[in-house]
Amino acid sequence: MTTLGIGIQVAAMLVGGAYVLAVADRLIGGSGSNVRSAFSYPVKRLSFLMLQPVTTTERPDLAAWILAPSLLLGLAAVGAVSIPIGGPSPGGDIPAGLVLFGAAMLIVLVAVFIFGWAPNSVLPMIGGYRFAAMVLSIGIPFSLVVLTTAIPAESLSVGTIVESQSSLWYLLVQPLGLPIYLITAAAIAFWGPFDLPEGTDLAGGIVAEASGARLAMWRFARAALMVTLSLMGAAVFLGGYLGPVLPGWLWTVIKTAVLLILLALTGRTMARIRVQRFVWFGWVVLLPLALVDVFVSGWVAL
Repeated sequence: MTTLGIGIQVAAMLVGGAYVLAVADRLIGGSGSNVRSAFSYPVKRLSFLMLQPVTTTERPDLAAWILAPSLLLGLAAVGAVSIPIGGPSPGGDIPAGLVLFGAAMLIVLVAVFIFGWAPNSVLPMIGGYRFAAMVLSIGIPFSLVVLTTAIPAESLSVGTIVESQSSLWYLLVQPLGLPIYLITAAAIAFWGPFDLPEGTDLAGGIVAEASGARLAMWRFARAALMVTLSLMGAAVFLGGYLGPVLPGWLWTVIKTAVLLILLALTGRTMARIRVQRFVWFGWVVLLPLALVDVFVSGWVAL
């Protein structure tokens, strides 16, 4: 597959997935909206933000403030590039794609911290520091459960990992993997109960001073990040494009949409937790469970 073809695939998945996430979040959240208004909500919201004036603060770092949403969106795109969407593709499969994805997701910390630091305001900066504490707490469990899928496949290529699930999904071989992955993925995307950098106790945290096109870009970039995380979860735990009757790309879309809707559901049904409790949960609960997942995967492989 050509570079242009890969770029079109990734762009279509990110934009389409972000739209599905926004619609699902609106429908699950209710707010008196019907199906028609839920499907039009993403377009109306985006239009409203784009027409809203962009506010600023005293002596901000404007270059960093503009760069951060672009960096977040770029990291989402880089992570998605390593994931084959429609089937085996020698031109679109990266030999160490799993490593590229993991590195891109952990660098999200940089984009979020810059977005909180750039306004030169107290509450956004505190939100940035909160996210740093979160990522340091769940970065190891997140990396472990992702890399554990490479053990039975004996490869860091996402395409090879998908093909190795032709007889059995890794969701069944590694039952701890997907739940831990979804929890840590939601935290990396600071979504739902883990939306601590944008906490209401900080008056919005990292987005407290953001508005207009800058806020619209940031919201879209976070939604694109959620799509990339769901896309990888579908690939390494649910067999990606593998499935009967339907074309491969459609199976990828269906599985990714299921994970997106599941994440949207948790975001609307679970209360936000305190950052201290989250840090404890990451080190004391998620890390030991991720190590158990590694041992189980190694035992199965042997």
